Amino acid sequence: MSIYANVKKYELRYSDFDFKDELKLSALLSLAQESAAASADELGFGYSDLKPRNLGFIVVQTYCEFRRTPALGDTLTVETWPLPPRHIFFERDYRVRDAEGEEIAAIASRWCLVDLGAFSLLTPDKLGEAHEKCPYRAEKSVEVPVWKIPRAVGREVGRVRAANGHCDHYLHVNNAQYADLFMDCFTMEELKNRRIKAFQISYSKQVKEGSEMAIFRADAEQETTLELQVNGEICTQFRVYFEKNQ
Repeated sequence: MSIYANVKKYELRYSDFDFKDELKLSALLSLAQESAAASADELGFGYSDLKPRNLGFIVVQTYCEFRRTPALGDTLTVETWPLPPRHIFFERDYRVRDAEGEEIAAIASRWCLVDLGAFSLLTPDKLGEAHEKCPYRAEKSVEVPVWKIPRAVGREVGRVRAANGHCDHYLHVNNAQYADLFMDCFTMEELKNRRIKAFQISYSKQVKEGSEMAIFRADAEQETTLELQVNGEICTQFRVYFEKNQ
């Protein structure tokens, strides 16, 4: 029996890149989301399979390490596969390769299956036959140092009101949108001589249209933690690890 993976090639657009002609984190997360959806579709638990049952998958944690920064002109191929579930966590890993087949990024993610009415967390057996027949693959693309992100005990750096353009079909702010909200907390001057070597996002509470999002920032030598709150409650956390450009 062959080892399962969904493999999809992406032609990148100018709008996927930042002022340094490097791939935006939001664009990378969007590619991962597209590949995850394509994989779930072919395994029988995609959006169209689950929506009639009022079920859905939401991503709750993502960790990424870069071997090099994807740049303007790159064509990327994303390979993804589901790992054996752990209680309520459905893990999914990814490898991102360039046109020559060189691995340039590795991503690990955790998802939860939810009842879209009550938004309660469900166990894998609720998928039924799709879970029983799924060709789960135990291989990891990257080892996550730690999933838990520490509190950003720092200063408030901005406020944004969630609008319809931030939201997806679950009527909450989409996971990729948070990357832009967090990266906008840095100036071009701060970023021009630094390279992102890894980042992680943890999503703990939905943010709906109209919510005022306050972002807090705490800096270490080569690491920054940001925290997004609504009415004093933590909704999303972000940690990014930098190194100086070579």
